[in-house]
Amino acid sequence: MTPVLFFVKLLLAVPVAIVLSLTAIWYIWESDNTILYESFAQRMFSGIESYGLLAIPLFMLTGELMNEGGMTRRLINAARVFVGGFRGGLAYINLLANMFMAAIVGSAAAQIAVMSRAMVPAMEKEGYDRGFAAATTAAGGLLAPVIPPSMLFVIFGVLAQIPIGNMFLAGIIPGLILSACFAGVIALIGLRQQFPKGEWMVAREARRAVLYALPAMLIPAAIIGGIIGGIATPTESAAVASVVAFLLGWLLYRELKPAKLFEMFKRTALNAALIIFMIAAANVFGWVIIYEALPQRLAELITTITQNPFVFLLIVNLALLFVGMLIDGIAAIILVTPILLPIAIDSYGISPYQFGVVISLNLVLGLLTPPVGVGLYIASAMSETPTGRILGALWPFLLAVTGVLILLSYFPALSTALID
Repeated sequence: MTPVLFFVKLLLAVPVAIVLSLTAIWYIWESDNTILYESFAQRMFSGIESYGLLAIPLFMLTGELMNEGGMTRRLINAARVFVGGFRGGLAYINLLANMFMAAIVGSAAAQIAVMSRAMVPAMEKEGYDRGFAAATTAAGGLLAPVIPPSMLFVIFGVLAQIPIGNMFLAGIIPGLILSACFAGVIALIGLRQQFPKGEWMVAREARRAVLYALPAMLIPAAIIGGIIGGIATPTESAAVASVVAFLLGWLLYRELKPAKLFEMFKRTALNAALIIFMIAAANVFGWVIIYEALPQRLAELITTITQNPFVFLLIVNLALLFVGMLIDGIAAIILVTPILLPIAIDSYGISPYQFGVVISLNLVLGLLTPPVGVGLYIASAMSETPTGRILGALWPFLLAVTGVLILLSYFPALSTALID
């Protein structure tokens, strides 16, 4: 009865956190276990009693401060210096700016919203198809879950009980590979459609653009450098980044007004609270799953099909593609990690870092695929472009992501090299 209730509530679009909580309560009621009843609130609280989770609201706040302080616009202008003169230069600028933003915002949906407003009108003005411009921007949002800091990595690290800093390191090489593949897609499409040729900035303009953006570039450099160098934890790096973003926007760029801080704090608190509540509810749900020995039962089933770790990851990828189409990436990773991670580690000897990178990239694909496709609809709304038109131009990027997923599944070293 409990599984039926779970899927019915999901199909009725009940918020995932409520679904997880009510399913756990229903199971406890059916089991008539008073000890589970008495421990329910304690288990919810213990699910969020993690220092690492503080990184989530802090990275969200950093993104808000950078957008409000004019740093996003300056990063886009700096990207023009490096790739603006190539054929299809504005598409490469879009991609490079998305790389900068991925190292700050950490949320694919937020990144797609910000970049769609900034890049799609500019690309259309220079002669690019609006559908391709929106598709390139939406695809760039897929860099957010693999280029650190990543919100999905923070959540996975907490659920898997592994160092979040190491999880960030695991995403660097996959993020660069994915960026290179996207650049290849843009180059091939550009040759076929003869994109407009960009113009290189004159030396004076280039120096000014880089100089103005240099302080903003220091924020992702400080985040990643602090973590890699062992100087700060991800949470401490996020706190420093938010302070630096505020000071730059207020004192240097003079576009951030202290009067707007309350609204930014409010938006950050509301968005972070949704995620934290899901994690708390998932802790109880995961507790029920472990109590029922579901991972062990599923492991017995899957190991009868294959003993090969690569084949196992292919099966997981295929299953999660469908999960990601129906459930938001954050909710999905909270749901599947307690079930699949023990199988990956115990039955197949897969590194938790490789597994985390693979499922994070896989699940975020759901942002751009119907029927849910939140990122697709965000890009459509922000760019005023029909979703069908975006999807028509998006498929080469989705094929590139599929290829990268297969590579990451076959070669563990792509995720673990910087950790080992």
